[in-house]
Amino acid sequence: MRRKLLFFYALICVVAGSYGQTRMLGRVSAEELQQKRHLKDTSAAAAVVFKKGLTTFKVGTDSKWYVYTEVQERIKIYKKEGYGYANKQVPYYNNEGAGEKVVFENAFTYNLVDGKIEKTKLNKEGEFKEKFNENWDIKKIVMPAVKEGSVVEYQYTIVSPFITDLRDWDFQYSIPADFVTYQINIPSHLVYNQIITGSTTINKESAVASSLNGDYAETKLTYTVKDILAIKEEKYVNNIKNYISSLKFELVAASNKLGSKSFAQNWNDVAKNIYEDTDFGRQLNLKSYFEEELGLVLKGAVDKDEKMKTVFDFVRQRMVWNEKNGYLCRDGVKTAFKNKAGNVAEINLMLTAMLRYAGLDANPVLVSTRNNGIAPFPSRTAFNYVIAAVKTADKTIFLDATDKNAEPDIIPFRAINWVGRIIRADESSEEVELMPKFKSRENSMIMAELNKEGVLSGKIRKQYQGYNAFEFKGDYGGFTKEKRIENIEKKYDGIELGDYSVVYPADFSKPVTEDYSFSHSNMIEAIGDRLYFAPLLFLAMNDNPFKLEKRQYPIDFIYPFQWKYVVSIKVPEGYVVESLPKSATITMEEQIGTFKYDIVDNDRQLQLMVLFDINYANIPESYYDNLKGFFNEVIKKQTEKIVLKKS
Repeated sequence: MRRKLLFFYALICVVAGSYGQTRMLGRVSAEELQQKRHLKDTSAAAAVVFKKGLTTFKVGTDSKWYVYTEVQERIKIYKKEGYGYANKQVPYYNNEGAGEKVVFENAFTYNLVDGKIEKTKLNKEGEFKEKFNENWDIKKIVMPAVKEGSVVEYQYTIVSPFITDLRDWDFQYSIPADFVTYQINIPSHLVYNQIITGSTTINKESAVASSLNGDYAETKLTYTVKDILAIKEEKYVNNIKNYISSLKFELVAASNKLGSKSFAQNWNDVAKNIYEDTDFGRQLNLKSYFEEELGLVLKGAVDKDEKMKTVFDFVRQRMVWNEKNGYLCRDGVKTAFKNKAGNVAEINLMLTAMLRYAGLDANPVLVSTRNNGIAPFPSRTAFNYVIAAVKTADKTIFLDATDKNAEPDIIPFRAINWVGRIIRADESSEEVELMPKFKSRENSMIMAELNKEGVLSGKIRKQYQGYNAFEFKGDYGGFTKEKRIENIEKKYDGIELGDYSVVYPADFSKPVTEDYSFSHSNMIEAIGDRLYFAPLLFLAMNDNPFKLEKRQYPIDFIYPFQWKYVVSIKVPEGYVVESLPKSATITMEEQIGTFKYDIVDNDRQLQLMVLFDINYANIPESYYDNLKGFFNEVIKKQTEKIVLKKS
């Protein structure tokens, strides 16, 4: 026993020594406080100096196993924009007082004042708890005396009874990190898969040792990484958490004196278990609550397409989503139907049951929302949403009745997250791709006239179809006429609107149409006897959304799209066209994107047609440089000037 204790003590010393003298709480140096900028990322507003985690398993007084995770972290603040990184919030499961616990300690802010290190302790007013939802709370700390140059550090411990659901450990953050390490001591009777995500190279070490009391052996796994680049968000990204370097655990098996139990599952097992839940599968078999009303609504509907639209409209118009996600019903479909409100599962399982009643091949589809991320291994917790799917002769149509602006095959953006899993009535399941394949369109038609004073006036008609229409209705459907006019005038600086109208057709196959007249006095540059302007006017793209030198994650446009511009501009009397931009076609490799630009001078009537296409919803990061260059070329072409000269 003594030898075991000596061995364990030596092991602790080795691990502690590996952290280094400056990687221990309480040992902040004047050099750290004097540092003005991060050495490897001079733009960083803050940085993680070190972050250390240790997870152990202990038996409680109730003879149950608990997971203890202790975290120590030190943050350096460089700029005012980084003040927020001095604070910390930790979510934890706390359903009616049962579940996890979080305790903060050793929380201090360090500043250099008159050449001396000043240490300020976190007081009770800086620590508080917030209710996030019915199951989750958040423990927060707000560190005191934070300013440019400060160093903050703290320690917290999470105690959890959930040995099957270990917390992910992140090695990468929105700020750079100098040193991150994580150690987990896994008892020999528990077997976990370890999955590392992201592109950062992480060093892994393994050792086996007896526990302190000698009752069981432990496998000690240590993961360490140094000088981690910040992961920076850019436009057109799904959930950034899907791409950070992280460590995830899956419980595969557990054993005791009575035998062992396997927890390993495949996706079919997960789907089958969910379907058999009374708050899922049973809800699909109930129909008495809607038969009478739906039967009346379906009268006159002949073909399957008409029946599908009729049922979908009935549910979408009747039901109000309570903004609660989940694939399981809370109060049940019957209660939700009566109250005309429910969570995602109640509305979309009800929809699926009604579609089946109408004779359609309809099934639920399990989904993980974009905010929920993508699960790397099969698990019931991988899903938090459900939609409906109708199988036709040539395709599968997705439906989600929780959004008043949705339509068949136009589901809310929150549900478009790569793939889902369809579950059929026989409890078989299959992965289905959720990313749209069809192209959504936005057409802009401008008839304009330029006067000698350089004022441009005319009319615009814009038409939105597919996801462009869905997005327009979501953004502006609740606007008054006056508010929308104000919105456009703010977006296009210098424009003044006249008549305005918008039409939202009852038939969703027809486009949303927006019309307005305008005048603009800030589009034309007059130099001497010449006028200069870009023919796409204020609709031209002037800024490349892709600015990073290197992108670590795919480009997610959500849906393929086409922007079409048809512009006609009348040249004022006394002027002639001196030069026009040349017509051109710009194409990306593998037809990922195309840009066609065609302009002519037809007897002082300038006519321009532009087609801008992105042909895929999701583009791998390996194409980033090419895509960035493509957008640069498009912007360059769109901003080329027409030159008019006095005749």
